Amino acid sequence: MLQQANPLNQNLIVNINGKLMPRAEAGVSPFDSSVQNGDAVWEGLRLYDGRIFKLREHLARLRHSAVALAYGSIPSDDEIIAELKRTLEANGMRDGVHVRLTLTRGEKYTSGLDPRINTAGHTLIILAEHKPPVYDKSGITLKISAHRRPPADVLDQKIHSCNQLTSILAKLEANAAGADDALMLDTRGFVAETNATHLFFVEGGVIRTPTTAACPEGITRAAILELCEANGIDCGEADITLAEAYRADETFCTGTMGEIAPVVEIDGRRIGNRACGPFTERLSALFSELTATEGVQVVD
Repeated sequence: MLQQANPLNQNLIVNINGKLMPRAEAGVSPFDSSVQNGDAVWEGLRLYDGRIFKLREHLARLRHSAVALAYGSIPSDDEIIAELKRTLEANGMRDGVHVRLTLTRGEKYTSGLDPRINTAGHTLIILAEHKPPVYDKSGITLKISAHRRPPADVLDQKIHSCNQLTSILAKLEANAAGADDALMLDTRGFVAETNATHLFFVEGGVIRTPTTAACPEGITRAAILELCEANGIDCGEADITLAEAYRADETFCTGTMGEIAPVVEIDGRRIGNRACGPFTERLSALFSELTATEGVQVVD
């Protein structure tokens, strides 16, 4: 689960506010909100044969997050897509690419927390990397984290922000335990997600995923729910306890960076046959078919 450096990414061209520059020269101001306060929103995008899957949905989530944070300046979808095209063209990229799209409140004229000292407009960062799905398709292991996903009255997870300290603390726990990732609960004790992905549990032929009470509205998560409905697979949202997670016939995680990957162990407990199960295999195949045909064309 430790991502390795890809030599193809050594000489990347990065886009910051429309300026294309080599990776070694790219940087943002120490007065930028992302540096000072973690005040930024982001999206992870994946490029399939010149198309970005669910791009409109990702840009809608980015915009919703920026609006919720009262950003005074938000680029239009057309502006972002144009810069995505420029960045991918500059890097000669067409497939097997993950894009980290970050929008910050922009630079402050002095250090501080008050958003009123942000008067320079937003900062838009586009970082495209050669990166295949990062999760082991044969299965990953999870460690239950002591750190909880905050509820909406603490930090609404429907704001897809760069404030990811709870995830980092959970990941540190997983690393120390020798697990691939952490499973995080909400403050009520129900399963929320991992430190980086959404979760689905299969029991008795029925698939359930946690509600979004304490986790983001995942784009890949929504695609899986849609695929289940379209293919007659019983699937829905529910509050899921740890006991239900432990006894699941299958478990899998979903996300743009890792696509779909089976979970074979949770807190030392074997899940199912400790292998990719039939529902996970079927949905992985359906998802591959979907990404092979859908998306917004950004590379000719």
